[in-house]
Amino acid sequence: MFKNSVIPFYYFALLLFTVGSLSAQISFEAKVSKKRLGLNERLRVDFVMNENGDNFQPPNFSGFRVVSGPQQSVSRSWMNGVRSFSKTYTYFLTPNAKGMITIGQAEMTFSGEVYKTSPISIVVTEAVKTPNDPNNIDYLTDDNIHLVAEISNDRPYLNEGITVIYKLYYRNPINLQDVQEMESPNFSDFWNHIIKIGKAQINPRGSYRGEPYNEVVWRKSVLYPQKTGKVTLEPLTLNLSIGVPSNRRDLFGNRVYQQTQKTVTTGKKIINVKPLPETNQPEGFLGAVGQFDFDLILDKDALKASESFQAKIKVSGKGNLILFELPKLTVPNTLEIYEPERIENVTTKLSGMQGSVEEIYTIVPQFQGKYPIPIVKFSYFDPKEERYKTMDSQKLIVDVFEGPLASNGANNAVDEVSRILVNPTEDSFRFIKLDTALTFINVPNFWLSTRFWGLLLLPFGLIVLALVLKKWVFSRTEDVMNSKQRRAQQLARKYLSSAKKTMGQQVAFYEALERALHNYLKAKLKIETSEMSKPKILSLLEQKKVASQTAKTYISILENCELARYAPGATVQMKQDFDNASDIIAQIDKQL
Repeated sequence: MFKNSVIPFYYFALLLFTVGSLSAQISFEAKVSKKRLGLNERLRVDFVMNENGDNFQPPNFSGFRVVSGPQQSVSRSWMNGVRSFSKTYTYFLTPNAKGMITIGQAEMTFSGEVYKTSPISIVVTEAVKTPNDPNNIDYLTDDNIHLVAEISNDRPYLNEGITVIYKLYYRNPINLQDVQEMESPNFSDFWNHIIKIGKAQINPRGSYRGEPYNEVVWRKSVLYPQKTGKVTLEPLTLNLSIGVPSNRRDLFGNRVYQQTQKTVTTGKKIINVKPLPETNQPEGFLGAVGQFDFDLILDKDALKASESFQAKIKVSGKGNLILFELPKLTVPNTLEIYEPERIENVTTKLSGMQGSVEEIYTIVPQFQGKYPIPIVKFSYFDPKEERYKTMDSQKLIVDVFEGPLASNGANNAVDEVSRILVNPTEDSFRFIKLDTALTFINVPNFWLSTRFWGLLLLPFGLIVLALVLKKWVFSRTEDVMNSKQRRAQQLARKYLSSAKKTMGQQVAFYEALERALHNYLKAKLKIETSEMSKPKILSLLEQKKVASQTAKTYISILENCELARYAPGATVQMKQDFDNASDIIAQIDKQL
């Protein structure tokens, strides 16, 4: 009896010991650089955990002002088969008043359990002379290293270009040795273009807040916001390898530098994007924002019938040139017009997009005559003057001097249709006759007649006909499906033709590929450039009953285009991306 009761107790004790051991392995504590400091000194606080916990909540730091932080660092290692992990959140504080100040408890969650640090009491004394402590690395780096994001305009209009320049400032006694980018900013709500700056150069005559600093321009980006309201720029984070002077000197009396790592970040930036004014917005406005010139040009205004001429719609200037559609050209019905060829001659500099966009129409007249080309209107919003502007093309006439004469129906496409009023006459209507002369018809016997046998065999004939029709409908359905597939493939080739021409030129190829994907979807869904954010695209495709996986694949290809423009690539990869884009356009077209 006693022996049997001992065994369950043994297992129960073993379980308690195991749980207790596992709990004891979790460590979460607060560490401070000092517990007594002057009113003008800084305090470093580290919250250290030995497991990758979640939902970290710092104390409110009542009585202190947060100078910087949180700075997060993670350390992992394996030693003799033993795993070691450490995550640290670091804050730098300065006291607001003298006296005893308590740093409250921080919290974190691991495996559903909440862990808290112990409160720490800090004694703040009178202000002291700032200690000249060469070992105080954090003190030196915080005062002498700064990473900033200079934004040209933090309140732009929708589709108005802005620039963001990321600059690193540092000064003596800091010795900068190496820089590695740890986290890149996310421009998901912007059309973006990174300006190539080559190898980073140090400008020793830089200035930060009126004081001399060494300046390093790390990145330049041109952004065109595609969403209104408060838009967030994710931070740029750099890891710096630096040298900090120590209190030791070498044999020649020179100060010895201590090597260390420092992580700096710009933090998140908020851009307030203003919507374009609805008041006085012209009819047919297509989303152009900037300063532009507009023209409609004919390569010839006199020709023979069946010859061709070209009409070019051209927009040039500075603004979101590749992010809006050009106005469409309409011509009389007696002129045969073809789909335009789009030509973009655009460069993106720090000041934004500059250049021209053209659409060239090929037109073939069929008959003699003088044909007026309707006036084309182009509207855009000027963000500098904050108003809409509309420009009209000049009046143009094409003279076709040789060829067949137009029929009346063809002339009606150019001139006003003549309307003739028809007056009714006596002979306009024929009335029903009431008096008839009927005679009897000799009706033959129905039995075994031709009609009898015809009606008898009719059901069998209908069965055979039904089978033939079923086979024909099936083959027809297959032909229609194949036709749809061929049309989808032709559509993909149409929109991707410009990208194919730039195969091998990485930046130009992926810009053209991304633009082709955008243009296809804008044409298919009849939406404007301002609506082409990724969440909006997913929502619209879902409303059109496009398969969820297909929509996600489309978004994935867009993101690959954005990344590939700035990463090393190969022609093989470009070919694969081109094929993927063709497939996804064909898939979407078959589902819409």
